[in-house]
Amino acid sequence: MVTADKNIMRSFLVLTYVVIISMLIFLISSAFTYLNTGADRSKMLHTEVKKADVYLPKMNWANDGNEGRKLDNQTLAKIESDYLNAWYVKHVAYKTNQTMGIDDYYTENARKNVINFVSQNQQQNISVHATTLSHQPNIEFFSEDGQLIVLTDENVLEYKQLYKDGMFVMETTETATYKVVLLLEDGFWRVRHLVKESVQTDEKVAETQAISNLHIKGINYYPQATPWDMFGDQFDLEIIKKDFDIMKDAGFNTIRIFIPYEDFGKANVKEEKLQKLQQVLDAAESKQLKAVVTLFDFYGNYEILDWTLTQRHAETIISNFKNHEAILAWDIKNEPNLDFESRGKQNVLAWLESMISLVKSIDNQHLTTIGWSNTENAHLLQDKLDFVSFHYYNAAADFTQEYANLKSKIIDKPIVLGEFGQSSYGGFWKPFAGSEKKQANYYKEMEVVLKAENISYIAWTLYDFKDIPSSVVGNRPWRTNPQKKFGLIDSDGKKKLAFEVLEE
Repeated sequence: MVTADKNIMRSFLVLTYVVIISMLIFLISSAFTYLNTGADRSKMLHTEVKKADVYLPKMNWANDGNEGRKLDNQTLAKIESDYLNAWYVKHVAYKTNQTMGIDDYYTENARKNVINFVSQNQQQNISVHATTLSHQPNIEFFSEDGQLIVLTDENVLEYKQLYKDGMFVMETTETATYKVVLLLEDGFWRVRHLVKESVQTDEKVAETQAISNLHIKGINYYPQATPWDMFGDQFDLEIIKKDFDIMKDAGFNTIRIFIPYEDFGKANVKEEKLQKLQQVLDAAESKQLKAVVTLFDFYGNYEILDWTLTQRHAETIISNFKNHEAILAWDIKNEPNLDFESRGKQNVLAWLESMISLVKSIDNQHLTTIGWSNTENAHLLQDKLDFVSFHYYNAAADFTQEYANLKSKIIDKPIVLGEFGQSSYGGFWKPFAGSEKKQANYYKEMEVVLKAENISYIAWTLYDFKDIPSSVVGNRPWRTNPQKKFGLIDSDGKKKLAFEVLEE
C-alpha cells in the first residue's frame, strides 16, 4: 500500500515537472518569435488612421495647372489621403483641445501654429467644432525629386461652431480658398503651409420648382410582413405592387417611404439597396403614385465630424434618383426635433440646414421638406424648404386650433399633414382605449377639417403589424401593442372601418 502511494506521488511530480518545462519552452519560443518579427510597418507610420471611416468631404481635383513632375494615380491617392487626414486631425484637435495626430500630418513649423491655437483655446475654455464638406484642389507644382507639392484648394465649404465654457456662441458657413504646401517626410505628405487666401460667406442655394397643385392624399407605407425593414432580405416586389393597387383603387395618390441610414450602407450606399429602391419607385410610377422619400431613418448623430459621411450617403441616393418621375419630394429627416434634447437643438438644425443645401444643389426639380413630429416645431427652417410637413397624434377635437396656431407661423408655404392616425388597440394594456369603431370616428372627425381647410395629408399607416421592431418603440407591451394597430387594414388582410372612411 505504501509502495503504491509512493509511485502515485512520483508520477504526479514527474507530470508536474513536464508541464512546467513545456510552458517555459512555449513562452520562450513565443518571445523569441515576437522579437524577430519586427515592428508592424503600418503601425510605425500610423497608417492605421482610416479617414475613410470618419471623414469623406467631396473632392474634385483639377486636371490642369501642374508644372513639374508628372503625377501618377497612386501618388495622387496618397496625397489626397494625407491631406484630408491633416484636415481631420486639425478638426479633432480644435474640438478636443488635444493635439494627437498633429505630428503625423504637419511639419514641425506648421504644427506650431496648430499647437499655439489649441493652447490659446485651452486657456480661454474655447472649443471649435468644424468640418469641411467639399474641396476643389488644383496641384500647381510637383517637384522633380517628388518631395514637394504646391496646390490651391478652392471652394472649400466649411462649417464651424464656436463654444465658450461649454456653451454655444456662434456658427458660420463659409467658402474659402487655401494655398497649400505639402512636404514628403517619413512616408507622409505633411502640411508645411496652409494659408487662407479668400473667404466668401454668402451661400446660394439652387431654386427648386414651386409645389404643384397636386392635392396629396397619401399613406405612410411599409409592407405588412416587414415593417421598418422594407428593403431587407424579405423584400418582395410583387407584394409591394399589390399594395400599390390597393392604395390606388382607394383613391390615394402618394406614398411615403423610409430609407434607413445604416441599412443602406451609411456613407457607402449598397448597390443592392439602390436597386430595390429603383424597383419600388418604378412600381409606384407604373401605378401613377407619387413618392415622398424620407431619408436618414434611424440616424441620430448630427456630430459635425460625421457630416461628410451623411453627405456622401445623401449624394449617392439623390444623384441616382433625381430624375425619377415618381418622386414628389425628399423628406430630409423623420421627426428630427425628437433629438433636440439628446443631441442639442442647434446641432440638429445646423445638420438639417446643411443637408437641405446639399440636396437642392444636386436636385432642383423635386421638393424638400422635413417631417416634424408636432406643430410646435414645424415652422423651423421653413424658409429653406418647399413645403412644411408635420405629424399629429393628439385628439381630433384639438386639431383645428393646433393647425391654426401653426398656420399663423408659416409664411407663404404649403402645409402637409405628414402623419396622423389612431390605434384601434383596446386590449389588456389599454383596455377600452381604442377599437375599430373609435378609429373610424377619429378619421371622420379629422376628415371634416382636412376637407374644409383643403389640407393635404398622409395617413399612418396602411397595415396593422404583427410585430414591431424593438428599435422603434422598445419592448414594453403597453407601447408595442398599440403601435401594431394603426393600420387601415388588419393583420389578417381585412379592411377596417377606417379604410372605408378614407376610401373615395
